[in-house]
Amino acid sequence: MKAKNKNQKSESRRNFVQKTALATGAMFTLPMGVEGMARVQGEQKLKLALVGCGGRGSGAAVQALTADENVELVAMADAFADRIERSLKGIQDHFDGEKKINVKEKNCFVGFDAYKKAIDLADVVILTTPPGFRPYHFEYAIANDKHVFMEKPVATDPVGIRKVLETAKIAKAKKLNVVVGLQRHYQSKYIDLKKRIDSGAIGQIRSGQVYWNDAGVWVKKRKPGQTELEYQMRNWYYFNWLCGDHILEQHIHNIDVANWFIGDYPVSAQGMGGRQVRNGKDHGEIFDHHFVEFTYANGAVISSQCRHIPGTMSRVDEVFQGTQGSVEIGKGVISDLSGESTYKYPNKWGEDPNPYQVEHDRLFASIRNGEVIADAENGAKSTLTAILGRMATYTGKKITFEEALNSELHLMPEEVNWNSTPPTLPDANGDYPIPTPGKTKMI
Repeated sequence: MKAKNKNQKSESRRNFVQKTALATGAMFTLPMGVEGMARVQGEQKLKLALVGCGGRGSGAAVQALTADENVELVAMADAFADRIERSLKGIQDHFDGEKKINVKEKNCFVGFDAYKKAIDLADVVILTTPPGFRPYHFEYAIANDKHVFMEKPVATDPVGIRKVLETAKIAKAKKLNVVVGLQRHYQSKYIDLKKRIDSGAIGQIRSGQVYWNDAGVWVKKRKPGQTELEYQMRNWYYFNWLCGDHILEQHIHNIDVANWFIGDYPVSAQGMGGRQVRNGKDHGEIFDHHFVEFTYANGAVISSQCRHIPGTMSRVDEVFQGTQGSVEIGKGVISDLSGESTYKYPNKWGEDPNPYQVEHDRLFASIRNGEVIADAENGAKSTLTAILGRMATYTGKKITFEEALNSELHLMPEEVNWNSTPPTLPDANGDYPIPTPGKTKMI
């Protein structure tokens, strides 16, 4: 991570806060209570803990430290010591000697219970472990009165979703800030287009297409002597108890935009998917493609597709058709029913504030200003929408949102330690059980 000079960082902080003062979609704000104000009065130094020290966690820590002049990183936690070491070095290199990092060796915590020790030392926590752990880490952070940034998705199963929804209520009651990493809600182009859609620019949305199609992600080969649990933890993306499949881990962004622009969550889903190319022993149990139709209460139908197959069309985008026109968000273009452009978002790629930074700027500004951002409920319901899509493709059945919400499907163990047996195990040939539409039951 290349360090910016101090002038650049100071200027970007001011710009981000000024440019993102407007309402941001599903985000909810309210005045902070007396207890919350006491924690952050004036220019009190805010202590930051990072829980989950992979690439996204390291980036989020840099963004949090950039967002506020008086915040310092004091604790880090991960299941693996090498991840903490690599992350800490990268963050230190980024800030190039600035006094933003105050992580003593004794405050680098390793293991499955490490999150508690790190959270206990902080005012604000970043939760960026594999998402299966998120409900439990979020619950502990809110129980201990911490402001939270947590990455999406916020769970991998309905039991976890219900825990997040319950914790979200507690966070609101305590007036604690919670920002979820669905950063399109903090992105200028999305905010601008959403306002225009809400003002009737394309009429009522009746249909849409949302995409996350690309070549896929990393694979980490099994090493000699590795336990099955360590192998799955290192390759968390390919195991549903940890990741939830790529329809959840990545495509949630586009699915969430559909919910946001329609202003509702779907009532049902049906779809198809499978493993056509990414189907080896080192690809765990997840599919390499999903196609889902989400149906909403007003009759709108969103076609959702995500694919991890090299050499195929790449597209990450959202397109919606309404009764009076359409919008293509990637291009920033609104068109009438004849296809003529009626509006184009004026800024080019890279000219707007980075939404990954903006969400942290907004979080810390909210803490300092005695306000509260409450993203967790929407984060949970959009996560559940993606889980609903996975349920539909794995089973081949039509499944309702209520069935998914009330499902007893519980992929993530309540407790994990290094002696635990993973919920999914390979057979004698090293192959993992793969969901089979028409046979797999998810409810």
